[in-house]
Amino acid sequence: MTTQSSALHTSNIASLPLLARGKVRDNYAVGDDRILMVASDRLSAFDVIMGEPIPGKGVLLTQMALFWFDKLGHICPNHLTGEAPESVVKPEEVKQVAGRSMLVKRLKPVLIEAVVRGYLAGSGWKEYQESQAVCGVKLPAGLTNAAKLPEPIYTPAAKAEMGDHDENITYERTVEMVGEKLAAQIRDTAIRIYQEAAEIALTKGMIIADTKFEFGLTEDGTLVLMDEVLTPDSSRYWPVEGYADALAKGENPPSYDKQFVRDWLEQAQVNGKAWDKKAPAPRLPKEVIDKTAAKYREALDRLTA
Repeated sequence: MTTQSSALHTSNIASLPLLARGKVRDNYAVGDDRILMVASDRLSAFDVIMGEPIPGKGVLLTQMALFWFDKLGHICPNHLTGEAPESVVKPEEVKQVAGRSMLVKRLKPVLIEAVVRGYLAGSGWKEYQESQAVCGVKLPAGLTNAAKLPEPIYTPAAKAEMGDHDENITYERTVEMVGEKLAAQIRDTAIRIYQEAAEIALTKGMIIADTKFEFGLTEDGTLVLMDEVLTPDSSRYWPVEGYADALAKGENPPSYDKQFVRDWLEQAQVNGKAWDKKAPAPRLPKEVIDKTAAKYREALDRLTA
């Protein structure tokens, strides 16, 4: 088990050029055709990166993504090269990458977040209450918070610049962005991946309420699943226990994600006032850090059991 002292907030691989630091991942160039993706233990909530890392989170996210890449390869190729991340760094840097990294192909990213929702939750539920639709997709009347949708729906978003919120867009807008053929391929692939993954997760006692996928293109135009896949950072996971009860009460089901941190931040005070959701974030208490780490660990343990 990772201790707080060995948590990795920010990687520093001096032997490779840094391409970008995202909210969670640090990406380094390996030649001009590969990228070393290092999943740090950073946590972002409300698009603000917390000052305290969640020990072991990057390892858990990486192991979970690898589990899913392995299960879903028959639907769509993924970005893994199959080579060991440790092989491209200096010996003294291995500790920073072991267990928490992927050595991947460098692709041309498609700037569409492929969001698939199987249940009504979060911003989808808010929107449904106002318009009986989510991102322009009309839904039946009378659905409640956390209700299962008749069919999974595809509600894409446009990828935002770092620090901005991704913007929900219509399917028609994705057609304008990438053309009819690719837009349809992304939509159909995303829905199929979600459906197969949701079935697998259900056999482990977990509901995948919604998720987002990212895709890239190879030089010859092949669609490739990339970034992370079906982790608690990119997906809403609910344990089946407690779901029916929450649904009946119209409440949010217990979840395996950052909801615990979000709930704490919603009531956190800075200088006697509610936090305004701008950086810097309030300091996370040890109890919140430990509980969040345990949630991520439980998700991986259940999935791989």
